[in-house]
Amino acid sequence: MLRSIAKRATLLKPRADSPIIPPLISSQSKLYSSKNAKASHGKSKKGDPKSKTKSKTGGSSSSVASSTGDDFDSAGADDFEAARARRLVEDENDPSLDVGPNGRPLFTSTPSLSLLTRKDCCSYMKFSEKGLNQVLPEGLPTGMVTEFKESMRPALLVRQSFLDLRDNFRRIVDPPMWSSNAKAPKARKQIVLDGPVSCGKSIALAMLVHWARDEGWLVLYAPRGREWTHGGCFYKNSETGFWDTPIQAENDFLKYNESRLQQLPCQIFDPIRLGEGAGVGFMKGVESMALPEGATLSDLVQMGIKYTHAAVGVLVRLRKELSLVKDVPVLIAIDQYNNWFTFSEYEEPVTVRSCRPIHARELAMVNAFRSMMHEDMMVGAFSHSTAVGKLRLDLPDVPVGARVNMPRYSPDEAATVCHYYVRFAYVDLSLVDYMRAFSRVTWFVVNLLHTLQAKACKKGSILGGKLEKSVLLIQRKRSRDEMVTSFDAVK
Repeated sequence: MLRSIAKRATLLKPRADSPIIPPLISSQSKLYSSKNAKASHGKSKKGDPKSKTKSKTGGSSSSVASSTGDDFDSAGADDFEAARARRLVEDENDPSLDVGPNGRPLFTSTPSLSLLTRKDCCSYMKFSEKGLNQVLPEGLPTGMVTEFKESMRPALLVRQSFLDLRDNFRRIVDPPMWSSNAKAPKARKQIVLDGPVSCGKSIALAMLVHWARDEGWLVLYAPRGREWTHGGCFYKNSETGFWDTPIQAENDFLKYNESRLQQLPCQIFDPIRLGEGAGVGFMKGVESMALPEGATLSDLVQMGIKYTHAAVGVLVRLRKELSLVKDVPVLIAIDQYNNWFTFSEYEEPVTVRSCRPIHARELAMVNAFRSMMHEDMMVGAFSHSTAVGKLRLDLPDVPVGARVNMPRYSPDEAATVCHYYVRFAYVDLSLVDYMRAFSRVTWFVVNLLHTLQAKACKKGSILGGKLEKSVLLIQRKRSRDEMVTSFDAVK
């Protein structure tokens, strides 16, 4: 949402004969998430001639929007991004520009996620893209990739919600570091992150995995849990009664954890039952595969990677082995966790003309990892961008009270985000007066959006239409002075 407001603002440089007000976006999809930015931009080009005529003959704000939009299209988005990239390179060595709300530093100087404190909240932390890819070789969340691409900087906002999540697991592993008199909430070993669309659940989970691996933990991270229930081959295993998905089971969990897995010996030596391989059927004359004496967890995973017939059995065995590890903290982190509580895309033929949908719990891999009814540390994050329908509050195989709602931006966090996008994203820093007007008008809109979105979470999505109408009303019927006066009243 804030990215959309900021991006719109850069297309509207002030003119002497026009009010310094960035026309507000009218696409409803842009009000909620930046993920639909391309689609919304494409739709705006396909307006009918009548709507174009109306925009040209409308008020001053409409004419400004039309003219600046045409200028932007003629110049080309590529030229704009190239010029913006050059400007950011030139400004890189000027720390005086990195100023946040109330004169605070926009970036924190804390070098690691482990050392972050409450003082670092509402500031951005710089990362190295190479370092992130090394710590998270399984892949970065889509929201994080989009953030880096649009701001042209690998930096993330430090939020109190992430610090609470990190400290929860820190208290479990290292209780003595916390004073007995501290008023810290009770630590929970199993947490389900829920909340509105694009509120930062996936990014918080990825940062938690980053922190845990920096601390030397063994972390099994699945950033795309939906892929465990969609795509590939699926076979009914007559031995277990579950459905095997060997292609999904061949995920290489050695990308980051190999050194840790090599240090941990296997504690279960029962032969691993073989199933059907991906597109090759059963292995002839072999029903099981035994682990050699002294094998490590790394050897176990290598077996699943080398032999497709053993991939599912190895992953199920790995889950049991992780519960027995005591030498190092173990964390299981699953994104898109909500996809494991509904039907998969697979179907079982029942008659010649009908099929039965297969539930995710019937898949061997999901069945092995979904449950939180244990003493292991586990975090699952819902992804509403891969919506599966409304789930009940008390989920099966999940402890009561495990679900935690991630909040939207607080007013202080929203202030920092606005300054960040002014600094790096879309607004010309030389336009001081325009920046001041942009900030004041934006804050009125942000307060309005924040209020309506909070109500929408309680009363349903019908307020989405009221949200758009309210913003358009401000755009069309209020002058700049009226908007500033309204902003001061809200503030």
